[in-house]
Amino acid sequence: MFMYDLGLLLFIAPALILAMVAQWMVSSAYARGRNIAARLSGFMAARHILDATGLGNVAIEEIPGHLSDHYDPREKVLRLSTDVYHGRSLAAVGIAAHEAGHAIQDAVGYLPLAIRNFAVPAASFGSIAGMLMLALGLILQWPFLLLVGIIVFSGVVFFQLVNLPVEFNASSRAKLLLVELGLVEAQEMGAVKSVLNAAALTYVAGTLQAVLTLLYYILRYATGQRRQSY
Repeated sequence: MFMYDLGLLLFIAPALILAMVAQWMVSSAYARGRNIAARLSGFMAARHILDATGLGNVAIEEIPGHLSDHYDPREKVLRLSTDVYHGRSLAAVGIAAHEAGHAIQDAVGYLPLAIRNFAVPAASFGSIAGMLMLALGLILQWPFLLLVGIIVFSGVVFFQLVNLPVEFNASSRAKLLLVELGLVEAQEMGAVKSVLNAAALTYVAGTLQAVLTLLYYILRYATGQRRQSY
C-alpha cells in the first residue's frame, strides 16, 4: 500500500508542487488586494454588473466560509462569502465580478459552462468511486476493476478540462466589465488581475493533477496487461 501511494505521489509531484505554489499565490494576492480600498463592496459590484447586463433576476446571497464564492446555475443565485460580500477592497470586487461572469455565461448559453454543468454528476461520482476502484484494482491486482476505475475517473478529467475555459472566460469577462462599467479604474486593475490570475492557476494545477493521476493508472494497467501476455 505504501509503495502504491509513493508511486502515485511521485508521478503527480509536479501537479502537487504547482498546486502549492498556486495556493500561496492566491493567499498572497488576496492579502494584498484586501488592503487596497475599492469604491464598492463585492455585493454592490456584483449587483451592478448583473443589473447592467440584464440579469436583475439573479439573486446574490451571503454564505459562510473563506473564498467559498460560487454561482449556482440551477437556482440562478450568486453566493458570496462574508469577506467578499461586505468587503470594500479590490480583491473582493474582483472575486465578486468573476462569479458574476459565470452568471453571464449561463445567461448567454456559453457552451463550455453547459457542458461542465452536465458533467458535474459524473465528476462527483468519479472523484470518489473512481479513485476507490483504481486503488483496489491496483492493490488487489484486479485488471477489470482497474479498467473500470480508469473509465469512471475519466469523467473527473473531462470535467477538469472543460472547467478551464469556463474559469478563464469568467475572469476575462470580469476584468472587461469592471473597467467598462467604471467600477475599477484601469490603473487599479493590477490587484484584481493578480487575484484572478492566481486563482486560475489553481484550476490549472487541479487539471494537471487529474490528468497525471489518470495517466498513472493507465500506464499501470497497460504494464499489467503486457506482463500477462508474456
